[in-house]
Amino acid sequence: MHKKFINEVPFIIAEISANHNGSIAQAKKLINLAKNSGANAVKLQTYTPDMMTLKENIINFKIKKGLWKGYNLWDLYYLGQTPIKWHKELFKHAKQKKIKIFSTPFSEEAIYFLEKLKCPAYKIASFEMNDYNLVKTAAITKKPLILSTGLSNISEIDKAVQIAKKNGCKDLTLLYCVSNYPSKSSDFNLNYIKEFKKKYKCRVGLSDHSLGSEIARYSLIAGATVFEKHIALENQKKGLDLEFSMKGKEFKIYNQEINKTYELVKNKKLTRSKNELENNIFRRSIYAIKNIKKGDVFSKKNIKTFRPDKGLSAYYFLDILGKKSPIDVKKNYPLLNSRIFKK
Repeated sequence: MHKKFINEVPFIIAEISANHNGSIAQAKKLINLAKNSGANAVKLQTYTPDMMTLKENIINFKIKKGLWKGYNLWDLYYLGQTPIKWHKELFKHAKQKKIKIFSTPFSEEAIYFLEKLKCPAYKIASFEMNDYNLVKTAAITKKPLILSTGLSNISEIDKAVQIAKKNGCKDLTLLYCVSNYPSKSSDFNLNYIKEFKKKYKCRVGLSDHSLGSEIARYSLIAGATVFEKHIALENQKKGLDLEFSMKGKEFKIYNQEINKTYELVKNKKLTRSKNELENNIFRRSIYAIKNIKKGDVFSKKNIKTFRPDKGLSAYYFLDILGKKSPIDVKKNYPLLNSRIFKK
């Protein structure tokens, strides 16, 4: 039985992706940044170009628009890959830094490789979520599985969830995702988060390609508990994913803002804080505005509500009108609860 991987709320994942720029030393610095910024886990992407696309350019594989316009797919993935030979060392480094590390495999071969490293969880990327064979292979490991749902319709998500559960996945997380880089606020519909929780009865989160923390904070209020964000170093000037990544201190602030937002919604019981309750004294209670003798009838002519709350709460004012006073009460004194409502 695997230990619970996602064991805190909120659970924040720092995505390194291609922002290492081909340097293992920079990859390690990004792991350090994730740890020092308060992230719960750091994530790699496991692939080689031949796991992603065909090198032979029989069909035009050149990207025509967007952030990576002009790149041939093979060249893009060659530049963006986290070399297989780095993985063991990066897993070891994360362990030394005491931060969880896992990966997104992009092929069956990648999963088999990661299994040898005892990767504790898997994420299936949005563009691969309809590769149900890949979902099945990841689910068979029986490790926690995160499915990113960008571009997928409900029918496709239904099938992915069904295959994952059928093949052994007991710990499933669905990430609402907008596969647009960077994503604009107008691209989002956070009702997906509520619908995923209701329909699939599983943990739900956000794969966040937006700028800033606004979408993440709203997503948390909508029910998201897992957040994935691309990161880069403080003064990093280049990187394939830099346009939608949090740099240095920005990522720490991102984490802090998510956690502050969680503090506002985490208490499901409708209670008041201790600090607020200290101000109960400024509520109203019932006072005598005339001398009241035992047996006198309470009326608006002899009682009224005032601050501070030193006696019988104003809550009872309507209840005692027309009833006889069981005691004498001097003018300008509060009616005492213990004496008005004797057992």
